[in-house]
Amino acid sequence: MPYSTHPTPLLEREHWRDLGGAWRFAFDDAAQWSHPEEVVFDREIVVPYPPESVRSGIHDGGFHRVVWYGCAVTLEAHERAGRLLLHFGAVDYRARVWVNGDLVAEHEGGHTPFTAEVTRQAAFSPTLEVVVRAEDDPHDLTQPRGKQDWQREPHSIWYPRTTGIWQHVWLEPVPETYLQDLTWASDMQRWQIGVRAVLQGDLGPDLSLRVRLWQGDTLLIDDRYAVTHRHMARQLSLADPGIDDFRNDLLWSPGHPQLLGACVELWRGDVLLDRVHSYAALRSVGVSGNRFLLNGRPYYLRMVLDQGYWPEGLLAATDEELRRDVELARQLGFNGARKHQKIENPRWLYWCDVLGLLVWEEMPSPYRFTPEAVGRLTREWLEVLTRDLSHPCVVAWVPFNESWGVPDLPNNPAHRDYVRALYHLTKTLDPSRPVIGNDGWEHIATDLLTIHDYADDPELLRRRYGTLDATRMSLEHQQPADRLITLGHIPEAGLPVILSEFGGIAYIPGRQSGWGYSQSQSETAFLSDYSLLLSVIHTCEGLSGFCYTQLADTFQEKNGLLYEDRRPKADLRTLARSTQGPRTAREMAVDPLANPFGHSARWRNRQETLAPHRETQEAEA
Repeated sequence: MPYSTHPTPLLEREHWRDLGGAWRFAFDDAAQWSHPEEVVFDREIVVPYPPESVRSGIHDGGFHRVVWYGCAVTLEAHERAGRLLLHFGAVDYRARVWVNGDLVAEHEGGHTPFTAEVTRQAAFSPTLEVVVRAEDDPHDLTQPRGKQDWQREPHSIWYPRTTGIWQHVWLEPVPETYLQDLTWASDMQRWQIGVRAVLQGDLGPDLSLRVRLWQGDTLLIDDRYAVTHRHMARQLSLADPGIDDFRNDLLWSPGHPQLLGACVELWRGDVLLDRVHSYAALRSVGVSGNRFLLNGRPYYLRMVLDQGYWPEGLLAATDEELRRDVELARQLGFNGARKHQKIENPRWLYWCDVLGLLVWEEMPSPYRFTPEAVGRLTREWLEVLTRDLSHPCVVAWVPFNESWGVPDLPNNPAHRDYVRALYHLTKTLDPSRPVIGNDGWEHIATDLLTIHDYADDPELLRRRYGTLDATRMSLEHQQPADRLITLGHIPEAGLPVILSEFGGIAYIPGRQSGWGYSQSQSETAFLSDYSLLLSVIHTCEGLSGFCYTQLADTFQEKNGLLYEDRRPKADLRTLARSTQGPRTAREMAVDPLANPFGHSARWRNRQETLAPHRETQEAEA
């Protein structure tokens, strides 16, 4: 296969079935039904698009607290031979799932996956009647909701709601004993790849795990281990090539997104029980003084704010749309994206891994501080970390944004303790990545000092961040949105300072309505204004990177570099030259192949990396 099409490319089996398409659907505004037998389905919906979206076929943006879905699935013979799993990528917000009348799953959290085993139901019937109840209170501000509006129409910086199923639903047959989960970790200092496998089923005697890694068609690792526990962890040692040129060829970076194809097999004696395809990468991220590090060397971040909304699908997108957004970000000259207030479909992270785009992953916020809100966000954040730890593109975790959900950080010890707690919990579960406790201002626990500053005068930004001394003065005295930037001690060695929101220049031709943080009156003026702003930012010695607002127009916000349908507002190459600015020799040493317009060839190379071992394994089978 040329590349993965699986909903979870890090744990891919040969056989799976996408259940997307037409499902029965019903609104239950009065929450009158409690069991599938009571539901009166009166319309159809196209899954996985939310009912608020055009693509769903419903296109109803009203307040609907409860919705129901129904689907009849006729099983194939091989789907009844062993165990059968029913997967949901994301259902917003609280889901209950019945199969053939049996309650098989309950899950809370609108952005994370869950699975139901339906083996028993499949054993007694060749057809599965799947019914899903999704409850999403549009007015509940204790739910982690991100940019989903609680008002009837989008207002200010909030957008239409998403209710119910909005990511893949799929069936997957597995053997009686199978690989439930894989996690990869990179240890560049020791030149090792760590793998952790979680097994389900009867372990029994003579069970072993075989792990292979490839670079293209070159086999790097072929190890086999006796299975003694359900949770198996091993370090896979690679041969250190020694010379920098050869080392760089194996390392993952935006300019050289080298992925290592992986195959993990579960054996009992000489009988193959289970096989999954995956991938890993060798790379490191970190902080040294006031510099962000990629693969042990200073790396300047050129990121773009990405809201992750599409005009016809809202939070839900096709795989082609997800890939296209990554390609456009690279073609615009960016090396990273800050996915804003959204946990994106794993397919987007896959394309960031394949095409080379750094990602800051940010938890969607609730907008109240209550015990219920604390519990909900923490539980879902733990699921986010579990889901996405293995993606090499993810280089920072962001539990909070702009004090949303913790509005009284300066005065309330409980709010401060909450931010500190999630910062340290995240560092405990993943010590390999920087964590930004609260992005934008009021930093209480962080590895990066991030600032949101929408000053529309480039010279004012130069005065604030042009030198290290000016930046330090700004950290102490500047108050964006009347907020202090820091609430705690700044280390003497400093921390990297990132302008993680700025710009927001709107260009709104014709009679469109909307707004931006500033506005250009023509395409020529838009190019000029963007070029001047970025040229100043590139001269600011106090900054270790930036994140420009934003990639694409999003409903009433017209400050994108692209229109909402992803058409560029101006010449891509001219915009990219402004984004990239002067590139230093040191950065070239870290990212020697960086070129926003060289991705077609590099994309083919990445597929050549992942494809050969799959073809080999299929031939062996």
